[in-house]
Amino acid sequence: MTDSKPTQKLVEIAKTIRSKNAGVDKITFDVIFRNRADYELVRRSKALTRESVATLYGISPKRISDFVEYDPACAIKFTIYRNRPSGSAGDPDIFGAQQYAPLMDIEIPLPG
Repeated sequence: MTDSKPTQKLVEIAKTIRSKNAGVDKITFDVIFRNRADYELVRRSKALTRESVATLYGISPKRISDFVEYDPACAIKFTIYRNRPSGSAGDPDIFGAQQYAPLMDIEIPLPG
């Protein structure tokens, strides 16, 4: 018998999960919620933090230049330094628009 709490994937809770260039050497990520309750659920769960993002992407927390829980927009935003400049040789995603996918499967514990 297990005491595991029910969870829901972040992609099922968030309205928008996206990534994009933030200059030549950074990629910024936005996780935006439909309402305050969903935002607070994820924020309080601590499933999406600077540390969890670093672990998820296999990077040092020092590569995360900003991590903001932005209450007025019900959004969590963070920016990471790229391995190489956008568009340089070996850059797998020139626009940074395909880097958000790992965030979608983050499991958020549900109350109760």
